[in-house]
Amino acid sequence: MAPLTTTDGLDEHGLKELIAAELDAVRDRSLGLTTEVLDAAELTAQVSPLMSPLVWDLAHIGNYEELWLLRAAAGVEPMRPEIDSLYDAFEHPRAERPSLPLLPPEEARAYVATVRARVLDSLPKVRLREDDPLTAGGFVYGMVVQHEHQHDETMLATHQLRKGAPALLEPDGPVPPVRDPAIPPEVLIEAGPFEMGTSDDPWAYDNERSAHIVDLPAYYIDTTPVTNHAYIAFIEAGGYDDARWWHPQGWEWRSAKGRRAPGFWTREDGQWLRRRFGRVEPVPPDEPVQHVSWYEADAYARWAGKRLPTEAEWEKAARWDPDAQRSRRFPWGDFYEEGRANLGQRRLRPAPVGSFPRGVSAYGVHQMLGDVWEWTSSDFAAYPGFRAFPYREYSEVFFGPEYKVLRGGSWATHPLAVRGTFRNWDYPIRRQIFTGLRCARDATEAR
Repeated sequence: MAPLTTTDGLDEHGLKELIAAELDAVRDRSLGLTTEVLDAAELTAQVSPLMSPLVWDLAHIGNYEELWLLRAAAGVEPMRPEIDSLYDAFEHPRAERPSLPLLPPEEARAYVATVRARVLDSLPKVRLREDDPLTAGGFVYGMVVQHEHQHDETMLATHQLRKGAPALLEPDGPVPPVRDPAIPPEVLIEAGPFEMGTSDDPWAYDNERSAHIVDLPAYYIDTTPVTNHAYIAFIEAGGYDDARWWHPQGWEWRSAKGRRAPGFWTREDGQWLRRRFGRVEPVPPDEPVQHVSWYEADAYARWAGKRLPTEAEWEKAARWDPDAQRSRRFPWGDFYEEGRANLGQRRLRPAPVGSFPRGVSAYGVHQMLGDVWEWTSSDFAAYPGFRAFPYREYSEVFFGPEYKVLRGGSWATHPLAVRGTFRNWDYPIRRQIFTGLRCARDATEAR
């Protein structure tokens, strides 16, 4: 079944059937990253202070589902109130979670299964009321499905950090073709207003709301993400040794950490190699570079004579249809279609740039969804008219200059958990996540 990406035209019965299918699909994915591929020792180990033990993620998914779909939506009495604090992401930072009395793997799996069974049992009885923001359009169910998919992507980052033999199999399927050489390196986005954000997407988060008009001057944006080949040119030109290209705090970070290349890269016998889910392989030149921090992305863009796009510039290039004078939900249109983007863990890697010509935006910009999260120059901030819903800790507590916005999702992001308006954010030093970049420049700059 194709992922649910709109509730238009569905009656309550049809919507509930699709919700149940998506709940089942995401749980299969979660178990395939935890109890079905790793033993108890690995599930309870912490591979990095940046990440939780995988068993914490698994039980947290179930606890979040219990809180919102059983207690809040269905009015069911708490099942395990004594574990709420253990799985509160704001009460316990990741570094200290291994010391908590966490549910062991088999108990965690049993708990999430029991929660899910009760959710599916209660779903037919819950009214999806249009006058209730929590249940209208199935919002709270969409929130929980997206939350689990987001944790699955976090689990994939944990798998990437773990040492030892590979635990994940490479998915079967055709390798996308290499880039069409006819793709221009950049396109002009004309000056003018566009509609940013959304007011009517039923499963959009609070930070994507509300739709508002943003007027931008003309600019150029790269048609594809920056490739490994292009990034190697930056390295070999001494980009990591020249403070001119670096934000002052980025230069301090680079110097203190001794960074010389993207995360998981090594240089051996004159060749760049990368470690990817326990496999060491040559760095593929045509894939988008990934595992770069905002500081690295910003330095590369400066070295290339460009800059990172603002969040608004990224969204206009991805969503705005200048002929129809409206914004689309996805770069190619309003409905998700397979084969238009590298999303959903179909591959355990980015696809070569230019691989999805059917996924281009109205401006001819490629791969704006999937492959790698793209850093923007923007700080994470509220849109006009922002209202925290259904809880402040999803977005509002992160607003500020400490966090930079990422857009577009990665190969590890599920289609339900990304769209043209979706906003991600992280510290500018983070690079264990599947991050890359594309560049922009002012239209007034000479080339």
